[in-house]
Amino acid sequence: MKKAPLLRSYTLFYLLFLYGPIILLPIFAFNDSRVVAFPLNGFTLQWFNEMLADQNLRNAAKNSLIIALSVASISTVLGIFAARASVRYRFPGKGPILGMVMLPLVLPEMIVAMALLVVLLSIGIPLSLFTVILGQVLICTPFAVAILTSAFQSLDRSLEEAALDLGETPLSTFRLIVLPLVMPGILASFLICFTISFDEFIIANFLGSGQPILSVYIFGQFRFPAKVPSMLALGTLLVLLSIILLGIAEYFRRRGIAKAGGKDSGGFL
Repeated sequence: MKKAPLLRSYTLFYLLFLYGPIILLPIFAFNDSRVVAFPLNGFTLQWFNEMLADQNLRNAAKNSLIIALSVASISTVLGIFAARASVRYRFPGKGPILGMVMLPLVLPEMIVAMALLVVLLSIGIPLSLFTVILGQVLICTPFAVAILTSAFQSLDRSLEEAALDLGETPLSTFRLIVLPLVMPGILASFLICFTISFDEFIIANFLGSGQPILSVYIFGQFRFPAKVPSMLALGTLLVLLSIILLGIAEYFRRRGIAKAGGKDSGGFL
């Protein structure tokens, strides 16, 4: 096999450009200086203590957890219905309907947020955490559908047919046979939707009602230089949390494919 030094250099530059800023987060989060600059002054945990003592930050984190858990649950349930229908059944307009469901994946999120803001205000629905949940469900559902469609496609349909032949109803077959086999995909969908919702900013900024939401709160704190180190400490914890959640989601995705006897041909880890 021929070596490709140009491709290798491009890959290294790409990875450095992509992950370099993220690596700087923990470096400055433990630096004993309010000025985010080199040279480093020493090791400290002061910024983590300030972060934990911030009551507004705790309220924002609580609201973000409520939103993320709600969005992940609703998106995953909607994803189960859509993925099951797309894999198992044929119906008129199936292609265009699924295309409309997946459209938010390619639409600019700012356009979606502005359109939702106009619609909600025009029909008299006040902005709140509920409207943020509605908007983020629209964004996260296509991800759930994509993950769960892969899980349903890898199922062996002869298992369902055997259960029906043995006297089970379609509902009990789904509950006893299908659901346990696709459960790893459901868990992966839930965790990925939770991560996307927890980090989401544009929908939260447009459809929030002034109640603190973590992503919006962090953006606002960068106006105050004294708050930047504690925000970097928070960013370090969020990066660690995201890596753990995505790692668990990928584990369940691979486990689901292996459990159904399929071959893993994708994934993000």
